Amino acid sequence: MQPVISAALQFPTIVFTFLLGLLALYWMLVLLRIAPLELFERDSLRDDHMASTLVSLGFAGVPATLALTFLVVIAGSFALAVELLVLRWLSLGMLRVPVGVLILWVSFAVASPIAAALCHSLHRGLHRYQPFTRRCLLGSAVIVSGRQGDGFAMAVIENEPNSHVRLHCKEGDCPQEGERRVLVKYLAGESAYRSVMEQTYLDTRVRLNKLRLRYHHQDEGYST
Repeated sequence: MQPVISAALQFPTIVFTFLLGLLALYWMLVLLRIAPLELFERDSLRDDHMASTLVSLGFAGVPATLALTFLVVIAGSFALAVELLVLRWLSLGMLRVPVGVLILWVSFAVASPIAAALCHSLHRGLHRYQPFTRRCLLGSAVIVSGRQGDGFAMAVIENEPNSHVRLHCKEGDCPQEGERRVLVKYLAGESAYRSVMEQTYLDTRVRLNKLRLRYHHQDEGYST
């Protein structure tokens, strides 16, 4: 047990030890109903960089805090294994810092697809409960199943035929039966979502990525 504790207090594993401590405190507050489950979620994906990043990594449909918990636990386990099996036997000296930074990056890179797959496997079970069917669904793909009056349509979450959501009909863009759409905004007062066609959503993401890349290059140009 002592080698594990010692390894958990070394860089870079101490970063994960700290993060896991914060996450444990957060989930305790959630269980006590002091902290909200959707701590990082917003009503819209627009300008919400954390939600957009998690969606792009495959974490749509679960709260950001749950996705981050899986990500940190898996990445931390990988970093701890590297520390116990490799790093503690090496005399790195000052090299521990750059090596540790590299291991941090590799740990998250390895953990991301595994954590996303685990979260995806939990979708169907989680979406039976009300707290998991609100803002955390933003970024999820749905298939329109029919109209509900003049102002709303009904849809099912992709690959989850028993999970229904209500879509708000915006003037000039009302969801049609059979369309594939992506949820982009939660309307709390109506318990409904605004959505866009899936291809429109994908095209917008590509365009925004290009704009961010161009802006980054311009900043580099000004700084030289």
